[in-house]
Amino acid sequence: MIFDNKIVTFTFLQFFFVIISFLGLIMSFVNSDFSNETVFNHSHTTKPLFYKISGTWGNHEGSLLLWLLVLTLFIFLFLIKSKDQTKQYRILTLLFQQIIIIGFFTFLIKTSNPFNYIFPIPNEGLGLNPILQDPALAIHPPILYLGYVGSSIIFSSTLAATTLNYISKEWAKHIKQWVLVSWIFLTIGILLGSIWAYYELGWGGFWFWDPVENVSLMPWLALTTLLHCILVLEKRLTLTSWVVVLSISTFTLSMCGTFLVRSGILNSVHTFANDPERGLFILIFLFCLIFMSLFIFFFFHKVKNKDSNSFFWLSKETSILINNWFMMYFLAVVLIGTIYPIFLEVISSEKISVGPPFYNKLIIPFLIPFLFAMAIGPKLNWIKSELENKTYLVLFLILSLLVSVFTIKNLNVNFLINTVLVTSAFYLFFITLRDFFTKKFKNLSQNIAHFGFSLLILSILFNNIFSTEIITNLKIGETYEGAEFKINFEKIEQKNEKNFKAIIGKFNIENSNGTIENLRPELRIYNQPNIVTSEADIKTNLLKDSFITMNLVQNQDYFNIRYQIKPFMIWIWFSVLLITLGGLKSLILNKRYEK
Repeated sequence: MIFDNKIVTFTFLQFFFVIISFLGLIMSFVNSDFSNETVFNHSHTTKPLFYKISGTWGNHEGSLLLWLLVLTLFIFLFLIKSKDQTKQYRILTLLFQQIIIIGFFTFLIKTSNPFNYIFPIPNEGLGLNPILQDPALAIHPPILYLGYVGSSIIFSSTLAATTLNYISKEWAKHIKQWVLVSWIFLTIGILLGSIWAYYELGWGGFWFWDPVENVSLMPWLALTTLLHCILVLEKRLTLTSWVVVLSISTFTLSMCGTFLVRSGILNSVHTFANDPERGLFILIFLFCLIFMSLFIFFFFHKVKNKDSNSFFWLSKETSILINNWFMMYFLAVVLIGTIYPIFLEVISSEKISVGPPFYNKLIIPFLIPFLFAMAIGPKLNWIKSELENKTYLVLFLILSLLVSVFTIKNLNVNFLINTVLVTSAFYLFFITLRDFFTKKFKNLSQNIAHFGFSLLILSILFNNIFSTEIITNLKIGETYEGAEFKINFEKIEQKNEKNFKAIIGKFNIENSNGTIENLRPELRIYNQPNIVTSEADIKTNLLKDSFITMNLVQNQDYFNIRYQIKPFMIWIWFSVLLITLGGLKSLILNKRYEK
């Protein structure tokens, strides 16, 4: 007991000193202390207070200190919450977590010290990148890091359990809460980043397969797969090898993302640094962690009951395993699409970019059986299931097919592939919707999450199929007439804010049904750094978003206008919140997905 108190005290002191350092950096930003090199490079006296504070982690050095803060926070909370676990397991988990903490602490001190000082002290700072001065992006990194770094405690505890041959049903119940915490924060973090990119970057979409978007998606895919394996492990002592490999893979992918972003080898709006020394340090550290993990896995991991790894072909365990294969395939596609251009450039000096067509061609054909399996799998029983009393599955399939044909028939899109894809999405939607009425509160967390996912897929499909876009050049006072709407460019106005000047365009959009929308996109000219950004104006309702941006055409009186109609955007955001709510309910009420 005394020893337990000592290690908890040690981790608390470690966390306390790191948070004091982090608060000190925040105060340096708030007070515009330009004797601090990090503050000088990423702040300015005219920057609003909110963005001075968020600027603390809106840079490489500050974000690494935030990483260290979350690492120490999670091991402190873990030791408090795991007092009913064995002493050896807790100590080993602490040991593995400290290896990660020491590695990041060394990285911070040697290559990314946020407390380097400048003399003589400058009178003014260089300012924060204007596209980072946004409320969504201010809270996006901390939440995303809670998901990223939260996987470290899963990694450390899995290595400890593997070393002690402690992986069991009881351990699965214990570690599931940490998997859920990491998964929830990572999901919300990705959502916030997607919303920010949608309206701030003017892309007009929710996902563009940007390399750093992919870097956050890969750990999420691995975590989702791990969560379902943990559910099986709770029921039967099986899939232990899957659990260990996925735990290692999730944290490894988080570390890989850190390496790719910090090394500067990715060309992305999200990247912080361009310093090969930093990238090399993380790469060596990552290699050491992977080597240690594989050594422990191959020399310490033992399958306790080999017979338990054989499943009846029609059972819930088999359906989860099949879905895991699909998830690993999707993960492999995203991984290859992200790192292939890097290796190609190193080997042949040829630069290529991998965009949506690559992912669509490789993912969509396999998404169809994945959705069918996701719809049918939860209806099966553990160990062994029968096909009796499943008539409604066939009826819903017919209904889904009819609705899909009716939806796609008159559209100018590929009829066959889109009909099958929409059918599979509607099938999952109808099945999960039925569960709310038939099962009521049984498996509610699973039903909410799966229904949210079905709604997400449907919203994405309809968003892609029904979206329209017009790109044109207009002078003030001119009008663009399309088949379904008319764009009137009335005038521009100017206003001065604390750290930027805004040029506001006033547009009236006349729709074919007679309704008129007033949209006000902006061009912002920031004082420090001197950058011009384009701010979209978006009108949202339950069915669609009207999205408009404007940009100056160089050396001309024209403005480049981009107007888009994006159907069901709000349902994309809402569906991700539903998915998160399913995980949150499971975490708070400590109920299982499967019963």
